[in-house]
Amino acid sequence: MQLQSQSALSCAGGKLQVVPTSIPDVKLLVPKRFEDERGFFAETYNMRAMSEINLPALFVQDNRSFSRRRGTVRGLHFQMPPRAQHKLLWVIRGAIFDVAVDLRKGSPWFGEHVSTVLSAKEGRQIFVPAGFAHGFCTLVPNTEVYYKVSETYAPECEVGIFWNDPDLGIDWPATEDRAIVSPRDLALPRLNDIVDILPFGFVS
Repeated sequence: MQLQSQSALSCAGGKLQVVPTSIPDVKLLVPKRFEDERGFFAETYNMRAMSEINLPALFVQDNRSFSRRRGTVRGLHFQMPPRAQHKLLWVIRGAIFDVAVDLRKGSPWFGEHVSTVLSAKEGRQIFVPAGFAHGFCTLVPNTEVYYKVSETYAPECEVGIFWNDPDLGIDWPATEDRAIVSPRDLALPRLNDIVDILPFGFVS
């Protein structure tokens, strides 16, 4: 499922915009940029602004990912309870094709996904709530991604889904024979193989 970018709601005094997506709990955020001849300034995170748009505002760990080559795929990853993570992610150099897959049992969108392009040039962010698998593919060389998470990394809770699981129907910008994927991610199961152990519920 693709991003629905037609409407944007002004929030936090006009400093932050929220763009709805085809799965409502996944949000695209557009921080306000203040530009002049020197460049620009933007708030990448504001706890009060997040609270005002009813998104979880407390993050406990920041992560930075660098990928040298175009077509590098990272994902699809998530953490199980009690260490499930909300994520707030943006690109600080380059561009990515970003994906969030709904894993919440009982959700009308279970197994469906939101995809969008994020770039350092545009500065948009994506909020991915707990209960979603997340991944991305780099669109240009030397891409850096920065993201905040609401729980620290817990390897005992880390799970994933094979990035190109045909049942997910994700239209990745890299084919399976050309994508650059880690051996660990290549060994991840398909969604149908782990659906019985998924603990996430859906609250309307």
